[in-house]
Amino acid sequence: MKASFVQKLACPMDKQDLALKTITTNTDGDIIEGILTCHHCKRYYPIIHGVPILSPDEYREKALEEPVIRRWEGLLPGRLVEGFLLEGQKSDLG
Repeated sequence: MKASFVQKLACPMDKQDLALKTITTNTDGDIIEGILTCHHCKRYYPIIHGVPILSPDEYREKALEEPVIRRWEGLLPGRLVEGFLLEGQKSDLG
Protein backbone atom coordinates (compact mmCIF):
# COMPACT_ATOMS: atom_id res chain seq x y z
CA MET A 1 0.00 0.00 0.00
CA LYS A 2 1.30 3.45 -0.84
CA ALA A 3 1.52 5.80 2.16
CA SER A 4 -0.26 8.51 0.17
CA PHE A 5 -3.31 6.21 -0.03
CA VAL A 6 -4.01 6.86 3.67
CA GLN A 7 -5.36 10.32 2.77
CA LYS A 8 -8.20 8.60 0.88
CA LEU A 9 -9.19 6.34 3.79
CA ALA A 10 -11.60 7.00 6.66
CA CYS A 11 -12.66 5.11 9.75
CA PRO A 12 -15.59 2.85 8.78
CA MET A 13 -17.25 3.51 12.13
CA ASP A 14 -17.27 7.32 12.32
CA LYS A 15 -15.79 8.45 8.98
CA GLN A 16 -12.93 10.35 10.67
CA ASP A 17 -9.37 10.57 9.31
CA LEU A 18 -6.93 7.78 10.13
CA ALA A 19 -3.36 8.08 11.39
CA LEU A 20 -0.69 5.73 10.05
CA LYS A 21 2.01 3.87 11.98
CA THR A 22 4.26 2.02 9.54
CA ILE A 23 5.74 -1.26 10.79
CA THR A 24 7.51 -2.61 7.67
CA THR A 25 7.98 -1.44 4.09
CA ASN A 26 9.36 -3.01 0.94
CA THR A 27 12.30 -1.68 -1.10
CA ASP A 28 9.98 0.67 -3.03
CA GLY A 29 8.72 2.24 0.22
CA ASP A 30 5.28 0.62 0.00
CA ILE A 31 3.73 -0.29 3.35
CA ILE A 32 3.68 -4.04 3.96
CA GLU A 33 2.66 -3.97 7.63
CA GLY A 34 1.25 -1.11 9.64
CA ILE A 35 -1.62 0.10 11.70
CA LEU A 36 -4.23 2.76 11.02
CA THR A 37 -5.80 4.45 14.04
CA CYS A 38 -8.83 6.68 14.40
CA HIS A 39 -8.06 9.35 17.01
CA HIS A 40 -11.78 10.02 17.43
CA CYS A 41 -13.10 6.54 18.34
CA LYS A 42 -9.68 4.97 19.22
CA ARG A 43 -10.19 1.97 16.90
CA TYR A 44 -7.23 0.37 15.16
CA TYR A 45 -7.13 -1.22 11.72
CA PRO A 46 -4.12 -3.35 10.74
CA ILE A 47 -2.37 -3.31 7.39
CA ILE A 48 -1.34 -6.89 6.58
CA HIS A 49 0.55 -7.87 3.41
CA GLY A 50 -0.09 -4.34 2.11
CA VAL A 51 -3.87 -4.55 2.57
CA PRO A 52 -5.64 -2.29 5.08
CA ILE A 53 -8.29 -4.25 7.01
CA LEU A 54 -11.04 -1.63 7.32
CA SER A 55 -14.04 -3.77 8.18
CA PRO A 56 -16.60 -2.54 10.71
CA ASP A 57 -16.39 -4.25 14.11
CA GLU A 58 -19.19 -6.72 13.41
CA TYR A 59 -17.24 -8.19 10.47
CA ARG A 60 -13.84 -8.40 12.16
CA GLU A 61 -12.44 -11.50 13.80
CA LYS A 62 -10.19 -10.73 16.75
CA ALA A 63 -8.73 -14.25 16.68
CA LEU A 64 -7.34 -13.62 13.19
CA GLU A 65 -5.91 -10.18 14.01
CA GLU A 66 -4.60 -10.92 17.48
CA PRO A 67 -1.39 -12.80 16.55
CA VAL A 68 -0.25 -9.94 14.33
CA ILE A 69 -1.23 -7.24 16.83
CA ARG A 70 0.56 -9.10 19.65
CA ARG A 71 3.71 -9.20 17.50
CA TRP A 72 3.49 -5.40 17.09
CA GLU A 73 2.61 -4.61 20.72
CA GLY A 74 5.91 -2.89 21.50
CA LEU A 75 5.42 -0.56 18.54
CA LEU A 76 1.83 0.43 19.33
CA PRO A 77 1.05 3.66 21.18
CA GLY A 78 -1.20 2.02 23.78
CA ARG A 79 -2.41 -1.30 25.01
CA LEU A 80 -5.23 -3.23 23.41
CA VAL A 81 -8.67 -3.40 24.96
CA GLU A 82 -11.95 -5.03 23.96
CA GLY A 83 -13.78 -3.98 20.83
CA PHE A 84 -10.78 -3.31 18.55
CA LEU A 85 -9.78 -0.20 20.54
CA LEU A 86 -6.43 1.15 21.71
CA GLU A 87 -6.25 2.51 25.24
CA GLY A 88 -3.77 5.18 26.28
CA GLN A 89 -3.23 6.34 22.72
CA LYS A 90 -0.56 8.99 22.19
CA SER A 91 -1.15 11.93 19.90
CA ASP A 92 2.07 11.37 17.91
CA LEU A 93 0.86 8.25 16.11
CA GLY A 94 1.64 8.47 12.43
